[in-house]
Amino acid sequence: MSRESSSNSSSMIKAWEATVRRTQAAKKRANSIFGTSIIAHVDAENEEEEENDSGMSVVGDMYHADKVLPNGDYYTGQWSDNFPHGQGKYLWTDGCMYVGEWFRGKTMGRGRFSWPSGATYEGEFKSGYMDGTGTYTGPNGDTYKGQWIMNLKHGHGVKNYFTGDLYEGEWRRGLQEGQGRYQWKEGNHYAGEWKNGEICGKGMFIWTNGNRYDGYWEEGVPKGSGTFKWPDGSFYVGNWSRDPREQNGTYYPSGSSPDANLDWDPQQVYTVDLCDCRISPSEKVSILPSQKKLAVWRSSKASESGGGGERPRRMSVDGRVGAAVERPFDRMRLWETGGDERVGFGAGGLLWGRRESSCEEYSYAGLNGEDANGNRNDIPKAGLGQQMRVPQKTKRQGETICKGHKNYDLMLNLQLGIRHAVGRPAPTASLDLKPSAFDPKEKLWTRFPPEGTKYTPPHQSCEFKWKDYCPLVFRTLRKLFKVDPADYMISICGNDALRELSSPGKSGSFFYLTNDDRYMIKTMKKAEVKVLIRMLSAYYNHVRAFENTLVTKFYGLHCVKLMGQPIQKKVRFIIMGNLFCTEYTIHRRFDLKGSVLGRTTDKPETEIDGTTILKDLDLNFIFRLQKSWFQDFCRQIDRDCEFLEQERIMDYSLLVGLHFRNTSAAGHLIPSGARTPGGDDNDGSLQLSRADMDQLLLDPSRWASIKLGMNMPARAERTLRKNDLELQLIGEPTGEYYEVILFFGVIDILQDYDISKKLEHAYKSIQYDPTSISAVDPKQYSRRFREFILKIFAEDT
Repeated sequence: MSRESSSNSSSMIKAWEATVRRTQAAKKRANSIFGTSIIAHVDAENEEEEENDSGMSVVGDMYHADKVLPNGDYYTGQWSDNFPHGQGKYLWTDGCMYVGEWFRGKTMGRGRFSWPSGATYEGEFKSGYMDGTGTYTGPNGDTYKGQWIMNLKHGHGVKNYFTGDLYEGEWRRGLQEGQGRYQWKEGNHYAGEWKNGEICGKGMFIWTNGNRYDGYWEEGVPKGSGTFKWPDGSFYVGNWSRDPREQNGTYYPSGSSPDANLDWDPQQVYTVDLCDCRISPSEKVSILPSQKKLAVWRSSKASESGGGGERPRRMSVDGRVGAAVERPFDRMRLWETGGDERVGFGAGGLLWGRRESSCEEYSYAGLNGEDANGNRNDIPKAGLGQQMRVPQKTKRQGETICKGHKNYDLMLNLQLGIRHAVGRPAPTASLDLKPSAFDPKEKLWTRFPPEGTKYTPPHQSCEFKWKDYCPLVFRTLRKLFKVDPADYMISICGNDALRELSSPGKSGSFFYLTNDDRYMIKTMKKAEVKVLIRMLSAYYNHVRAFENTLVTKFYGLHCVKLMGQPIQKKVRFIIMGNLFCTEYTIHRRFDLKGSVLGRTTDKPETEIDGTTILKDLDLNFIFRLQKSWFQDFCRQIDRDCEFLEQERIMDYSLLVGLHFRNTSAAGHLIPSGARTPGGDDNDGSLQLSRADMDQLLLDPSRWASIKLGMNMPARAERTLRKNDLELQLIGEPTGEYYEVILFFGVIDILQDYDISKKLEHAYKSIQYDPTSISAVDPKQYSRRFREFILKIFAEDT
């Protein structure tokens, strides 16, 4: 016998002995915890005999079982179809235990999970996750009682820390966010807004000595306008910052003690008053209930019915056959971690990905719907007729504006003006703007002669004048949207030319894209400029209050007046963020309003490509989002529609971009769970383990690439409209799902309900159903838009 064979045999013997020891230890623990009961060891080769002699009592399809499973785990309770189902207790060999309700092998309903460290969770479960209302007690004595979603604190909850601190308020994805109150053991407390587990927003901090600060916070310290008050009535009002150079304000003494705090330094709040007021960190959970796999065996009857009578295959309860065998997709990374690594979500919200930094493609014959010889696999069509395809790849969108282009001079003017406006020195802007900053008269004209001036460079274009509308507001908006001024200038004013989209929009406006696709520039009518200036203050307050707003992000509003022509032409334009700036290929684009009149694309299928804007009656999907994201989406749509309704805006739409994750080499869409050669009945296409999803949920930093409306994983369920209902707005769900990445936002928000729209509504109402046309009162438009959007977006259950 070779040395290698001897080593392998020794390893097998040691592994067998370890399994025996775990099994015996499990029996002892089971007897001590659950009491004496009849325990029948599950014999993998004689399971039918085990079913006859193990003492299980049959009640219809439900059994009562006492099982020591092959890996040493122990289960006692109700059993059905080879899964725990009903009430039961499960003890893992590592000491974790669950007692409560089960549904086909997953913890579902009310139950209690305990860890060997002494930590416990008692409350509601859903599909293996702590989900609902429950109480978690940590090994260090921390307790949390409140709402949970997918193992994370989410909703209202109260947490008592072992240090004596207390937090009561809102949580999101495991961290304090929203309104909440934190009280330290010493008695100091804060009540106000939170974000990502830190004090952020508006709130009040009260010290035990009676001092208090009421104002804005950022990253746990005062930042922005605020007031510091003393018990004697004196107070200090100003702009707060950790940087003494940005700190400024005025001290107002009280009448009773005018000289009490004259020598006080505002920086003392940062260096002394808050130095001991730290937020207690959340404890790390070693392993989550959803990460605990249950080792069960297929019934011998099931294997016999399948023919062949082969040895039953081991399964995990989440449906992955061969749970002990590492498959290629189980090794995928979770997120972008350097190199060229692409990741995302697959079937059922689990992760898929491709890692190029290791030069390893996670693929095998049939992954793309074809075998190694290029032949088609049997991809199910669910009886829906013709199989869906993605459009053929098209050349880059837009025409590059080169010398000789009719708008070449205009592009140069625009780039010169932007470089001047953004590069102009300005004091550090506070997020609290004065009303005068929004005044319609707040404009700044600059003359650009070809020879240049003291403030402008020489150029080769004709003379023009440049106007900045409300420059301080838009400078602050760019800061609010975290736009770096240097990057902004390079994108728009760098060496690369802009690209003009092939045709103007319905309004007659022209669109230009920067070379890096980050920004879109749209020409505007004078009436649209007036609408934006009128609503600018409300828009600013809205986007500041709601970071996840879906409304268009505006970065600058300008005007170019060409002076060297007989007719001095004015061109007004707005700079916006490009919703589809992404590495993913956008396969389908939809402009959705919730109306039916004229809401279809008059193009044959052969002419539709990835840049075609489809409309309401072209939509054949319902988009299903994970629960917490769907809740965020519903809340934000309501807030954005209320804002637009208050500003008397209508005719806006939701622009949606779809990237289909699974496509064949021939361009066909592969539904979720489609069979591929070498696959198993229970194995979904490109699906990773639940443990990988749990790791993503545990690390909030890994949510960074996913934001509401950007890079959002979802499942798109195909719909079909009935032939006899030509204007059926939403088709019937078919149960055929596709894994997608979604990009969406609310666009065209500058159309108010003016006299022209009122006349259009009156005229079309005579010919058509008034509810089917776009031009309706803003209140009616908002209601109809919301109702429609919340039908085509749904929670993924």
